[in-house]
Amino acid sequence: MDKKISVSQIKEAAREAYEMFKTNTDGKNADYIPYLANIDKNLFGISICLMDGTLIQLGDSEYRFGIESVSKVHTAILALRQYGAEKLLQMIGADATGLPFNSIMAILLEKDHPSTPLVNAGAITADSMVQPIGDSAKKWDAIVANITDLCGSAPQLIDELYKSESATNFNNRSIAWLLKNYNRIYDDPDMSLDLYTRQCSLGITATQLSVCGATIANDGLNPVSKKQIFDGSLSPKITSLIATVGFYEHTGDWLYTSGIPAKTGVGGGVMGVMPGLFGISAFAPPIDSAGNSVKAQLAIKYIMNKLGLSIFNGDRVTITE
Repeated sequence: MDKKISVSQIKEAAREAYEMFKTNTDGKNADYIPYLANIDKNLFGISICLMDGTLIQLGDSEYRFGIESVSKVHTAILALRQYGAEKLLQMIGADATGLPFNSIMAILLEKDHPSTPLVNAGAITADSMVQPIGDSAKKWDAIVANITDLCGSAPQLIDELYKSESATNFNNRSIAWLLKNYNRIYDDPDMSLDLYTRQCSLGITATQLSVCGATIANDGLNPVSKKQIFDGSLSPKITSLIATVGFYEHTGDWLYTSGIPAKTGVGGGVMGVMPGLFGISAFAPPIDSAGNSVKAQLAIKYIMNKLGLSIFNGDRVTITE
């Protein structure tokens, strides 16, 4: 079915979502990370980036917050850029665990691979794979450069968040060394964990994440910088990873009700990818029991349903002026 949606319709849906949910008080900040516990719980921003680079922004879309687990998408892309799709499947995998994002049990249950680069274990493995092997400084430069490419502008390390994360990442330390025990980490475990902790502590905006989502939706071509970031053949692979486990154990419910693959982070950010149409991001610190922003979920879901869009409906959609 052919369907046309105007830019003004998208703007109106985003405006309605913002007004409808800006006073929502459900959820609470991620208080197990001290820095995140103290972020203003009333912050709320929405950003949509279309394939021509048009940006639709509302509220606190330029506020710089902790990227947290949304960064797993970026590093998975870097691993795909450096190794290719088949190698990523062999070295990490692409299966959902059906368990929480920081599950140790998932590693014990699946001894042959860390399941997916979008849970903690697979993301630490992905950081261990970043080239050049054995050089922390150059690996970090590659991680930041990749995120800058995808978002069209550079993230900034939030040093206080990095210190807060490093002081409380006991579970992830266990994951890193358990991966080593099963020969599923490909560089020094402590270095790999530190890189992962640092990347989660990068400051990002909803606008930057919407540009990244649009870059994935646009077959690797950043619609703002007009730079080809990765080969277009990788976009379906990336989108499938996000669709499979973007909301962890709530992923099925999310796709069923929203129709858009999206990745969350406990910092309050959500990044969605609508192939061929746009990238969308929303940010609000209070999260639910699975670590997903309550208001960001509500906003993105409302916009998708209002526009009648879903990756599953088979429509050929054109965005008009």
